[in-house]
Amino acid sequence: MKIAHSDGERAAATGLRAIPKSIWALGFVSLFMDTSSELIHSLLPVFLVSVLGASALSVGFIEGVAEATAAITKVFSGTLSDYLGKRKMLTVIGYGLAAVTKPLFPLAGSVALIFTARLIDRIGKGIRGAPRDALIGDIAPSHLRGACYGLRQSLDTVGAFAGPLLAIAFMVLLANDIQAVFWIAVIPAFISVAILIFAVKEPETTRSEGETRSPIRVQDLRRMGAAYWWLVIVGAVLAMARFSEAFLVLRAENIGLSIALVPMVFVVLNAVYAASAYPAGTLSDRMDRRFILMIGFVVLIVADVVLALATGIWLVMAGVVLWGLHMGLTQGLLAAMVADATPPKIRGTAFGIFNLATGLALLGGNLIAGLLWDHYGPFATFFVGAGITAVALAGLVALQGSGLPVRNEDEG
Repeated sequence: MKIAHSDGERAAATGLRAIPKSIWALGFVSLFMDTSSELIHSLLPVFLVSVLGASALSVGFIEGVAEATAAITKVFSGTLSDYLGKRKMLTVIGYGLAAVTKPLFPLAGSVALIFTARLIDRIGKGIRGAPRDALIGDIAPSHLRGACYGLRQSLDTVGAFAGPLLAIAFMVLLANDIQAVFWIAVIPAFISVAILIFAVKEPETTRSEGETRSPIRVQDLRRMGAAYWWLVIVGAVLAMARFSEAFLVLRAENIGLSIALVPMVFVVLNAVYAASAYPAGTLSDRMDRRFILMIGFVVLIVADVVLALATGIWLVMAGVVLWGLHMGLTQGLLAAMVADATPPKIRGTAFGIFNLATGLALLGGNLIAGLLWDHYGPFATFFVGAGITAVALAGLVALQGSGLPVRNEDEG
């Protein structure tokens, strides 16, 4: 029996103060790990191309394979978290692996070693991603689900622009010594793991004696329904269109931005991303999430066109701003829609499959972007991205009749 609440009581249970402390803690875990990661990744494309002599295709290959590996790992970690009922344990393992591999980046002196370091780092991301997202779904009140995912995404993105901002400062202080900056990135990674271990409380789960089963079952895949699978397709096409942000960095350098200031691309991108993710998530709790997603898709198309036609650094930065806005309008909402469309007991599996599909699509998108860049230049890379995004937008429009929940509903 559900208890009816007055409008005043409902209002008192919304807003930032109503978000559980463990959600805030998970947000700060993401903040510190992203600070560490972006200290490295904001300089990595330039380090590969300018210092180690790698091609744009090599950058696309490294980024694509790394993200695809993370996506494949997410399938197993998400399903395992459903089976064990211990999502925090897997999340700790994933963040811990990412932390202990951070020293490999400053030690790397070749493209092969950078590739190895990136691969292991992304395995850590794969282990933690789906269990963490499912854990948020378990902790979040159903009427605040969009806000909870949006808050974690915003705090994650605060780290994602703090990292490159620190990279700029340290590049100036350390006379453009990229590997010294990579060493500094080790510190926030271990802070992240400590917060996760001591500040995040996992809800207790119980499983009846007869409930022990194989971790992966065909019946679970069928239970996800047509709306979920259509969402997977739309998310995969979008991931192919939204190739790695490494190409934004290369575009800025291509237009003439100095190496020391190249991390500014990530600062601008993630500042806009952080500022828009939580408001977009909160708004999606009050209206059809698909409408906000459609706006996000349109914004990405405009961003691609601006980046393709840019003739100066200010136009490139305008494209980066639009790209960040697109991320804020889409990433947290896609996660909330996956949670909306799937039963709690198989939510980890659902996130794992969704991340697998989008990760493999991202691999394809990065390879296409790198090939186009090497053979035809940035113009072709970004215009093809705009075209693929238009296809994803058409698929999202088709979701209107799929039966997918348009906003949160209390789970009985």
